[in-house]
Amino acid sequence: MRLSRIIMALTVGLAVVAVPTAAGAAQPQPTPSATTDPPQPPPYPPTAASLTVNRPTIYLGETVVLTGTNFGPNETVDITVTVTPQAAPAGGVAPARRSDGSTVAMAPVAYQASAPLHFTAYTDAQGRFTKTYKPSVTGLLTFTATGRESGRTASTELRVLHKKQPLPVTGDSLGTPMKLGGGLVGAGAVMLLLTLAWRRRQRFGGAAH
Repeated sequence: MRLSRIIMALTVGLAVVAVPTAAGAAQPQPTPSATTDPPQPPPYPPTAASLTVNRPTIYLGETVVLTGTNFGPNETVDITVTVTPQAAPAGGVAPARRSDGSTVAMAPVAYQASAPLHFTAYTDAQGRFTKTYKPSVTGLLTFTATGRESGRTASTELRVLHKKQPLPVTGDSLGTPMKLGGGLVGAGAVMLLLTLAWRRRQRFGGAAH
């Protein structure tokens, strides 16, 4: 009798211990996919910005078009112009001649109205912009564009030459035409005197007969 009670008590105790374990096992466990973020694709490096001019060389007074691409969409772009003066005479500019026969390069002269060395442009939704620019000085111009929001930057160069100028009139230039004109005038005077003398001789010779 006492043995059966002991067995029953052990059975009831094991049942009480097993119930919480079974209840915990029955609860759904979170899956790893539900607690972690989905994997992100690796970041790609941004495309480099570019800046170009429609003509690499122009004459002073002409206009160029600056084109920027791959900047930030709908952002302000600051453009800075750096001028390097010409150390040599510009191509297409003829040298002036001194009276002793030596030559000297004609120095370029800037326009009175100066073009800005700092200005801005605005990109479209694709990060592209165009801007016209009319230089007021000769030399090598370097344009540097920087996006305010994206921080992207690009640069390009433009060579500005002075307009072609006619050769100045010097003493040597006038000497040859004046000498030639004087010779022609002298020859004409001699011919005129000979003609008058011949006519006079003909008239008096005819009267003597």
